[in-house]
Parts: sequence; C-alpha cells; structure tokens
Amino acid sequence: MPNDLLASLTGGSIVLLLIAAFIIVCVFLGVRIVPQSEKYVVERFGRLRAVLGPGLNLIVPFLDRVAHRVSILERQLPNASQDAITSDNVLVQIDTSVFYRILEPEKTVYRIRDVDGAIATTVAGIVRAEIGKMELDEVQSNRTQLIGQIKALVEDAVDDWGIEVTRAEILDVNLDTATREAMLQQLNAERARRAQVTEAEGQKRSVELSADAELYAAEQIAKARRIQADAEAYATGVVAAAIRENGLEAAQYQVALKQVEALNALGNGSGKQTIVLPANALEAFGDAFKMLKGKS
Repeated sequence: MPNDLLASLTGGSIVLLLIAAFIIVCVFLGVRIVPQSEKYVVERFGRLRAVLGPGLNLIVPFLDRVAHRVSILERQLPNASQDAITSDNVLVQIDTSVFYRILEPEKTVYRIRDVDGAIATTVAGIVRAEIGKMELDEVQSNRTQLIGQIKALVEDAVDDWGIEVTRAEILDVNLDTATREAMLQQLNAERARRAQVTEAEGQKRSVELSADAELYAAEQIAKARRIQADAEAYATGVVAAAIRENGLEAAQYQVALKQVEALNALGNGSGKQTIVLPANALEAFGDAFKMLKGKS
C-alpha cells in the first residue's frame, strides 16, 4: 500500500513537472522582446503573419516563428565608382555614396534578396542617365541639383522594397589626364581674358575721368571769363555813366590815368631798361593833374 501511494505521488509530480515545463516553453516561445533598433517578421506555416515592433510582443507558440530579424538603423552602402559620359562626350568617373534605412521589413525580405546590391545597381544606372543629360560644366557647377535629382529617382525606384533613401552624395567627379589639361588651358585662357577686360575697362575709365577733368577745367575757365566780362562791362558802364554826367573831361581823365599806370608798370620792371617816353607823355601827366585839381 505505501508503495502504491509513493508511486502515485511520483507519477503526479512528474506530470506536474511536465506541465510546468510545457508552460515555461510556451512562455519562452510566445513572448518576444524586440529591441528598439529592430523589427521582427513573424511567419505561420511559411506565410507572413505579422511584423513585431519594438517592445514586448506575444505570438502563438509552435505555430508562429520569427523568420527574420531586420535592423531599421540607417545604413551606408560602400562607396561606389562608375564611369559616365556627359552630353558633350566627356568621360567622367563618379564616386557616389548612398544612405538608406528599411521602413517596411515585410517588403524588403519578400521582394528583394540582396538589398545593397540592388540599390547600388539602381544608383549606378540613374547616375549614368542623369550625367548623360548634362555637359561637363553643368556637372561641376550644379552638383547640388544633380544630387537632388538622383536621390528622388532612387527613392522612386526602391519604393516597392520598403526602403527610404535618406541621403545620396556625389563624392567626387574625376577626369582623365587629357581632359584635365584641356580644362586647365581653358581656365588660364579665361583668366587672361578677364585680365585684359579689366585692363581695358581701367583704361576706358581713365580716359573718361581725364575728359571729365578737361571739361570741368573748360567750364571753370569759361565761368571766369564770363565773370571778367561782366566786370569789364560793369566798369564800362560806370565810365559811360561818368562821361554822360561830366562830359569829355571824364574820358580824357580816364585815358590819362591809364597812361600813367602803364608808365608806372614799365618803370617798375626788373633789370635795367631804357624807357622811351612819347612826346605827349608829359602833357598826359599835366592833363591828369589838371583834371584831378579840377575834380578836387
């Protein structure tokens, strides 16, 4: 009897242990804790069942399984280099870099096998097509616009794969040696042309300033002559008025005064000179003194 009780207790404990073990296994298989940087793709009997986001998730044990663990962190493709021909038939080598991240893992894992290779191939084709539409000078000067166009086209191409292209960069545009030398010669010629244009503009400006200066000087001389003419006209008017008032004596007085001033200026000249007086010079002095006395 005790042996039967012990056997029954032992059998019951084993069942309980098995039940407990089954429950632990179910919990272990049914509870999934997904990291913040990942998403889990769950399948049931080989078909897509759900996509588990970050945090605590429950699945059906033994029926559901995590088939893919996909990182949603931003990724960078290895730097790629591809040849392209511009619209003006110049061979260039373009170095590109692309950054992307997976937004919808269910599309990525079931529609494309090699994500990096597919994106790299797409980028290479788009870069060649866009470079072929532009001349070399446009490629060099409109790099930002070209990058934007490439990024938009790549985004459209990979949209069905559940991928977002976050950045697309053109790292460098390399040319062969012959093209570099030709561009250097063109650059030097352009610099020489600009220097000649600048020198010609400087000479033109100098001529313009000289002409302006001469015009200004001529205007000032004309203005001085006009002022002098106005003064002489005023003096003539005064003399004419005096003649009208005093008659011929005022005119004779002015003539005699001018003769005296001329003789005085001649006598004050530098060096030694001989002054020859006209016969009526003394009479001019006398007439002037007489007129002065008469006026006084």
